Order: sequence, then structure tokens, then C-alpha cells
Amino acid sequence: MRIVVKVGTSTLAHATGRMNIRHVEKLVKVLSDLKNAGHEIILVSSGAIGMGVGKLGLGARPSDMATKQAAAAVGQCELMYTYDKLFAEYGHTVAQILLTGEDIKFDNRRENFENTLSRLIELQAVPVINENDTVETQEIAVGDNDTLSAEVACSAGADLLILLTDIDGLYTANPKTDKNAKLISVVEEITPQIEALGGNSGSTLGTGGMITKIKAAKIVGEKGIDMVIAHGENPSILYEITQGKSVGTLFKGKKA
Repeated sequence: MRIVVKVGTSTLAHATGRMNIRHVEKLVKVLSDLKNAGHEIILVSSGAIGMGVGKLGLGARPSDMATKQAAAAVGQCELMYTYDKLFAEYGHTVAQILLTGEDIKFDNRRENFENTLSRLIELQAVPVINENDTVETQEIAVGDNDTLSAEVACSAGADLLILLTDIDGLYTANPKTDKNAKLISVVEEITPQIEALGGNSGSTLGTGGMITKIKAAKIVGEKGIDMVIAHGENPSILYEITQGKSVGTLFKGKKA
């Protein structure tokens, strides 16, 4: 399969903003193993701003745009250095792609991105994609790497999009406040009722929430691509997901 895996800041970093080394090492090990098994892997990685916050000793995510962009510039270096080092230990080469909204919106720029992505996959590299937070402002404000990962999945003609986050999947209510909330294992169709379950919460270092994940599911679903939301604490669940086992919430893509 061609699989796009998106990891959020909460999966990559501690609450301090510093990298969660244990989680990242496990993630890279599993992704490398899946690639060795024949899967084509594309990684969409958040975390640049969060890690920049930690490395600069800011204490909390900044509110002004200039500091967010400065934190992204610092954090992106740490992200790619770490991915390059860890993937190389398992014999894989990484390639960085930083995107803005215009790279997806305009046909000629999207075509250039798709051609580059396709060639990198042919060359057996692991594309690592993030928003270009250093120069972009709209995506930072929205915190929409979930949507970016959906656009990447569509551009790549992926078979599956997996969003690893800090929650097990989509619930019937907010599990943090409602003890009776139940995990929804399969969503056949995204109805207004499903969208209403999205809410607007996000983690302190990241800015996304369930609503952006449901939006991502709608985008890939229209292209017939399945999407899974699962907890990123144990990257080994990627094995179960690729084997078709029930993990988290599966959003089924529309099949022709």
C-alpha cells in the first residue's frame, strides 16, 4: 500500500515542547519496517513550532506570528536532523518538502509538487512533509496539518491516510469530560451529526482538533481513500492498521 502517516505535535513532543525521543524512535523504527515490508511511506510531520518553543526555552506556544515563525525555523531543523539520523540507521533516506497553501491551490505548483513526490517515491526515499510555517501565515493560524495530510494523500494517490494523535479516535462525546463517551470504530458516511462531534479542542502545543480530522476524512473520502484516526502513543499500532485490524476510528472512502 501507499500510506500517508500524519503525526501531530502531541505525538512527537513532551508538554515542555522538547522532543519525545522514545516516541520518535519507535515511530521511525515501525515506519522503516513497514517500508521494508513493501509499503510506500509518506510522513506528514507537525511539530516544528512546538519543538522550536522547547529549544528556544519559550515556555509556551507564542501568540504573535513572528515568534511562531521563528520557532518553526528552529524546530524544523531539529525535526529533520532527527528524522534523517534515525531513518538512516535503518537504511532509509529522507527528503524534506515544505508546502504552503498556494502549492496545493494552484494547478501548476501542485503538479510540480506531485511530480517531485512521485519521483522521490520511485527513488525509494521517505518524503517528510510539513507546512512551510516559516513563511506561511494562514496555515499556522488554522493549525491545519490534518487537512494538509489529506491533500498530500490525494496528490500521492494514496491507499490510506493515518492520523496519529493524542486521542484513540472519534467518540460519541468528549471522552475528557464525559465518562459515557464511546469510541466510534467505523464511519461509513460523514453526516452533519458526525461533523457535530468534532468540537474545537486541541492540545496546548498543537492547534488542531477533531474537527480538522473530520475535514481531512471528507477530503480523502471523496477520492475513495480510507482514513484512520488512532492514538500515537504506541506506533506499533501501525502494524495492526495496515493489516486491516480494527484500531481507532476508520473513515471509509467512497468507492466507485
